[in-house]
Amino acid sequence: MDELIPLRLSNLDRMPAGVAVPSYVRADLTPGIVHIGLGNFHRAHQAWYTHRLMQMGLAHDWAIIGAGVRPGDGTMRERLLSQDFLSTLIELDPAGKSAEVTGAMIDFLPVEPGNGALIARMASPDIRIVSLTVTEGGYYIDSATGGLDLTHPDIRHDAENPNIPRTAFGAMVAALARRRAQGDGPFTALCCDNLQGNGKILRQTVVGLARLTDPALADWIDAHCSFPNSMVDCIVPATGPRELALAHGFGIDDAAPVTHERFRQWVIEDDFCAGRPDWGRAGAVFSPEVHLYETMKIRILNGGHQVIGGAGELLGLGTVAATMAHDGIRAMFRKLVRDEIAPHVASAPGMPVSEYIALIESRFSNPEIVDTTRRVAFDGSSRHAGFIVPSIRDGLRAGTAVDGLALVSALWARYCAGRREDGTPIEANDPLWPVLHAAALTARSRPEAWLERVPVYGDLKDAPRFAGAFCAWHETLQAHGVAATIARYVDDPPAVRARAGAPVRP
Repeated sequence: MDELIPLRLSNLDRMPAGVAVPSYVRADLTPGIVHIGLGNFHRAHQAWYTHRLMQMGLAHDWAIIGAGVRPGDGTMRERLLSQDFLSTLIELDPAGKSAEVTGAMIDFLPVEPGNGALIARMASPDIRIVSLTVTEGGYYIDSATGGLDLTHPDIRHDAENPNIPRTAFGAMVAALARRRAQGDGPFTALCCDNLQGNGKILRQTVVGLARLTDPALADWIDAHCSFPNSMVDCIVPATGPRELALAHGFGIDDAAPVTHERFRQWVIEDDFCAGRPDWGRAGAVFSPEVHLYETMKIRILNGGHQVIGGAGELLGLGTVAATMAHDGIRAMFRKLVRDEIAPHVASAPGMPVSEYIALIESRFSNPEIVDTTRRVAFDGSSRHAGFIVPSIRDGLRAGTAVDGLALVSALWARYCAGRREDGTPIEANDPLWPVLHAAALTARSRPEAWLERVPVYGDLKDAPRFAGAFCAWHETLQAHGVAATIARYVDDPPAVRARAGAPVRP
């Protein structure tokens, strides 16, 4: 391109041919949603569904206001502020690339200590939905009880300082307190993170935090606010130089373009106390059986990322597609998902498990999607606990194989030791990295030390069939390396399927 057109409202009529732009007038939009944790995924997913409705002449009173509670969110705000909160979405598919500019977002609140602007905006009666993408590990769950972690410093801070909260949930409680006092009614709190029963978890966090300071307010929130469960799915890589260059290739100068795959899925319980956009017109599914969709997705897609991510990083394979092009890792993925995850997953309406596995393999193998193994391996302490451990427990209860899942845990431990097979360092990639790194180094001489990470594994160190397989795979990784160990699992030597309580020596 000879000229790059800066992305902003005044340039929409100059966008290159073939790039779709909003057909609606942005000045006609009014807000209805505050979204906390506004990053690439939200812009490629929930905001896209809302944009599609607006393109149909619908939902013009449901525009989105972005928000964040972490200092880093301010960087995204500045980038989007400079381009009138427009986003370029670039669809990457082996059949070809396309781009569109979306405009469902009309503002991004200042990111500030105490979250005063966020509280005030959520307290306004025109806001009827507050949605969140704050990562799976961001809900302050007590690993021992599954309830709200009352000991966490952030939760203690918000309980002691309800008017200047540190967390998104504290800000929501403060806003709901104002709405109740003003007689303005509740809003729907919509979790869009990869958590099973995510609406229930969000309710637990918000109501539990409110109960620490105002039990009557907690009862009001619990009785009047809605917390629908939802399942979200679309592979959305982080933005880096390649993504900026792709936007330039379309002739657009966008400081924060978003790339994504063609596939999208959003399944939501239809439980909205203050109304909602008709997202079903844009392809979302409203269903009381969200749990079937979310179990399939969390166990197979999100769990599948953990199956291949650590192995790919250790072998220096930088992208998900590169891992699936590796014969050993692809064979491990196929076998492990088929034999150890799928037996505990029920089919969702219209999608047999076998077809879903094939769909995920195809999506992971898309070479146009440069989704890094580092991204999918991030925050393994939350993701293994949420995506891998439930399959381990199901396999132990059912008496089915857990050998590959034990290998995935051993690969994760090897990853957290901080060195790839070629000796290059692996930089910290988890909020708990110092603890994980120390445990991984201890596991070199005492493998079971890794399973003593109770927040992740609970009592699984006392499950001989899993613990024995883990220790044996860990020793094999040290002795023979990643590729050879994966090959041993794929070849399924009889010794791997040890009797409960017997040591495993692959």
